[in-house]
Amino acid sequence: MTEQFYYPSFLHRDRLVHILDADAATCEALSVLFRLEGFQTSFANEASGFLLAAERRPPDIALVNIRVGQEDGLAILRRLKTIRTGTPVFILEDRPEVDSAVLAMKAGATDVFPKPIDSERLVRAVRDALRQDIQLGTVARDGRRSVEVRGFDQLTPREREVLQLITNGQSNKEAGRELGISPRTIEVHRARVMEKLGARNTADLMRIVLTS
Repeated sequence: MTEQFYYPSFLHRDRLVHILDADAATCEALSVLFRLEGFQTSFANEASGFLLAAERRPPDIALVNIRVGQEDGLAILRRLKTIRTGTPVFILEDRPEVDSAVLAMKAGATDVFPKPIDSERLVRAVRDALRQDIQLGTVARDGRRSVEVRGFDQLTPREREVLQLITNGQSNKEAGRELGISPRTIEVHRARVMEKLGARNTADLMRIVLTS
């Protein structure tokens, strides 16, 4: 069993991606991929070490192979759901298996990725899952935690809309198009949001939201 931890200092520095795959090369590649994206990563090549690490520190995202030796990835998925309700779990497959994919989704998997893994789509899916877990100012539901950002109650309705779009990764131009206002106006709202929430820059603003 191999288990390693990395602690980067970028946008998702407080978010842990926990990987379980019998193939060491897959673990290494996915770990590097998500470290470059600014996440912390942990990985293991067998289930017992993976679950022990998950119990010590529940992951924010889990990537689990559908089969790890004699272990059933679906059983591990269910165990993870008991450790931390609402954790997005992505199932990996060494080869496409339609029946297993259907069972995985029914068991609560967020998505299924056969190898060779489309890394761009996987990273996008992970970010989408985290954004769904951060519904600003909403009441927790379906096991998802609500987020209360200090200073959020000082924001105007328009500033809250702009904050949500920023959190979704939209540019000033894209946000302006969606709200029907100019990119310059978006920039003004963004500056006011950052001032009220105590953010020094956009990356700092994202950290405040993601770690609140």
